[in-house]
Amino acid sequence: MDGKASDPFSSEAEQLPGAGVVGRLWLPKGLSGNVIKDWVDRRRKSIRPWASFVDQRKFSKPRNFGEVCQRVVRNLDTFHSNYIFIFLGLILYCIISSPMLLIALGVFAGAFYIIHLKTLEKKLVVFGRELTQGHQLGLAGGVSFPVFWLAGAGAAVFWVLGATLAVIGSHAAFHELESSDMDELLMETV
Repeated sequence: MDGKASDPFSSEAEQLPGAGVVGRLWLPKGLSGNVIKDWVDRRRKSIRPWASFVDQRKFSKPRNFGEVCQRVVRNLDTFHSNYIFIFLGLILYCIISSPMLLIALGVFAGAFYIIHLKTLEKKLVVFGRELTQGHQLGLAGGVSFPVFWLAGAGAAVFWVLGATLAVIGSHAAFHELESSDMDELLMETV
């Protein structure tokens, strides 16, 4: 079996000669630009209208815990694309609002790019073993870890997770189900 075919990490530059800067960026084999674009397009098509998503008339206090669970399950299924965009928006807000985090991401990208350029010139060998792109990514992470630590990346991750859980959880719990959803969720007595 060919080593490049079995490697889950492949360079776009090797596949697309002369593809410019974007083509030289590293992406896992299954994540080409087209795959990412298709995923985003599918999310956009399945997104519910934002007007109905934030319509205040459709929010109410659930009667009991069972109704909360029903609402959360059904609303997560109904509004999953909206919730994904909220999560991505919170990540973007966190990155943009923290200059140190922007610097840390720049250091990480720069370290990986420098390591990647070095391997294009000559294969990197450490302790007699050639570094794969996965190892290179780990090395870049190790080099930039102190900067991420100083930037408070751990706190940023937990802030994003907490804010996402609070926003999405409260929306899913308090947004009323549509009448067609209620008919499906009614249980028969046994």
